[in-house]
Amino acid sequence: MENSFDAAATNYDSSFTNTLIGKAQREVVYLHLSKFLKNNVPKTILEINCGTGEDAIWLAKQNFQVVATDIAEEMILIAKSKEKLPNLTFERLNINEIRKPFGDEKFNLIFSNFGGLNCLSKEKLKLFFENASNLVSEKGHLVLVIMPKNTLWESFYFLAKAKFSLVFRRNKESVIANVDGEKVNTFYYNPKDIVNLSGKKFEIISVKPISFFIPPSYLEPFFKDKLKLFSILKNLDKAIKNWFFLSKYADHYFIVLKKI
Repeated sequence: MENSFDAAATNYDSSFTNTLIGKAQREVVYLHLSKFLKNNVPKTILEINCGTGEDAIWLAKQNFQVVATDIAEEMILIAKSKEKLPNLTFERLNINEIRKPFGDEKFNLIFSNFGGLNCLSKEKLKLFFENASNLVSEKGHLVLVIMPKNTLWESFYFLAKAKFSLVFRRNKESVIANVDGEKVNTFYYNPKDIVNLSGKKFEIISVKPISFFIPPSYLEPFFKDKLKLFSILKNLDKAIKNWFFLSKYADHYFIVLKKI
């Protein structure tokens, strides 16, 4: 993965983690994740693209053994500065070399939140699934939160701005996104794409929409002073959280894969 996200690390929590939209999106992810963890209790979890460590800390507080990784040294440094928990380890790791440091070690669950895997081209995403199949234990799971191609919010946003060339930008081979000053080559994948790219190593267990009604994070300036409207959208998102057919039209989706 070419993007290190070091430049984005300093402002990541203020520009996403601690925002109205960031908190709401993470709340829906945790609704799905909590249900999964209750029914499939993993002993060990490997998080990739952990960013500033919010999810890793949350998982560790649920009493799981967590190894959280990210390619960005600055992200790891910020994550380490937050909380020190005996069952949580942060390590700098390139996702394309994910197998190297672990040898024969296996994890019950591999987790990735908020589009970390959207930084991978199709070829590198295939490599990830190959590596993951060797890292995850027998009948272990992948729980991934990914950005799809057909999000309706983004299409409506660019239509309203009369930026017609950008309405279907997610359907392109890749898009250059600006993440707090970091130029990120971004690839979008619908659930069917993930199933195809994972080959015959995993089977799909479930898919759920994340932020079908909750807007994308770049609309934070518009919604931060419209709390009643945002509350309605947030409640609507929770109401349709199990409507799997909306997943490819949401800002993100939550997908669970099981090793075959």
